[in-house]
Amino acid sequence: MKQAADAAENVTNSRTLELLARAGFAASGILHLLVGAIAIRLAMGGTGNADFSGAVAELATQPAGPFLLWASFAACAALALWQASDAIFDYNHLQTKEKVGKKAKAAAQALVYAGLALTLMSFARGTGSSGDNQQTASDFTAALMKAPGGVALLVLLGAGIAVTGVAYGVRGIRRSFEKQLAMPPSPAARKAVTGLGVTGYVAKGTVLLLTGLLIAIAAIEAHPEESTGLDGALRALRDQPLGLYILAAVGAGLICYGAYSIVRARLAKMVH
Repeated sequence: MKQAADAAENVTNSRTLELLARAGFAASGILHLLVGAIAIRLAMGGTGNADFSGAVAELATQPAGPFLLWASFAACAALALWQASDAIFDYNHLQTKEKVGKKAKAAAQALVYAGLALTLMSFARGTGSSGDNQQTASDFTAALMKAPGGVALLVLLGAGIAVTGVAYGVRGIRRSFEKQLAMPPSPAARKAVTGLGVTGYVAKGTVLLLTGLLIAIAAIEAHPEESTGLDGALRALRDQPLGLYILAAVGAGLICYGAYSIVRARLAKMVH
């Protein structure tokens, strides 16, 4: 068993996997750019699904769409594997509380990137459609509400996503994301990376906060159709006073987060 574990760790420590995992940050960044652009389009009266299925659908329409989809799938899958390896093999030298927190964060990130990879694969195989994430979120909420304790679990899930959103916002304001990067030597470049990170983390935190609140409210009020994921959260912003301007600003912020993620592909400190 130990030999198998050592072999698995050696595979995840490979330079090839690291390069693919770095490309995963870039692929995620491109998807965030597209979500941000769709959000701005919605604010201007246009159409689209401002979630990752909508972003992948737009990616599929680009020249060399199938290649982009499969390449992005491979990159996100590699990053998911890298994060899973962090959760399993790394941080063991830390104190228990800090170790558990970092492993849990890596495991959560692995699930996020695995989800992106699955979305990309479904479109690459021709089985995906724009709006999948929104319908999946509603269906998942409806199914879970029927299970024993499902409402309480959904409220906790929504609260967890909302708290994650707050954490993203705090990380941006405190600039703690800089610890993840080998910052460039140029002061102007460092300032640009920091600016993208601060704006991007606050915008993404805002969207996650709203997404979590929608899940919790849908569970409490027994309206699963209101749990509509990222797209629903952005559309909820549009319906607020001055919502069009707020939605456009958040869309611009998500574009900044996408640009930051692309930069992170080059500058990230990989744990292994």
